[in-house]
Amino acid sequence: MLADELLAPVFAHFTPTHVDHVAVWLAEVFGGPAGFTENLGGHPALLRSHLGLGIRDDHRQRWLELMAEAVEEVLPGRAALGQSLMDYFEWGTAIAQSVSQDPAGTDLGDPGPTPRWGWNGLQ
Repeated sequence: MLADELLAPVFAHFTPTHVDHVAVWLAEVFGGPAGFTENLGGHPALLRSHLGLGIRDDHRQRWLELMAEAVEEVLPGRAALGQSLMDYFEWGTAIAQSVSQDPAGTDLGDPGPTPRWGWNGLQ
């Protein structure tokens, strides 16, 4: 993502720890320990990190393409698992894109706890 010509500007302000934070987020979403909630601000912090980014449809589609390539590379032959991941990424990127359209960074209210995702989608 960071080296992609289209996406690099979207990620330009992200810190070097961003990739680690994404890993902690995904672990929690998919049933692992609540490390993001306990140490990194939970769901509100994740949403705030997308405020004002102005994610466009082409950004979102390119991100999804790259994630699909990564999933296929890391999980060859695991179609059901790959599909579950991609279903989450489709769902999550729609939210990220929506939140990103607010340049002023308005109050998110209470977005609730970190979502949990399973084989059948949002739990």
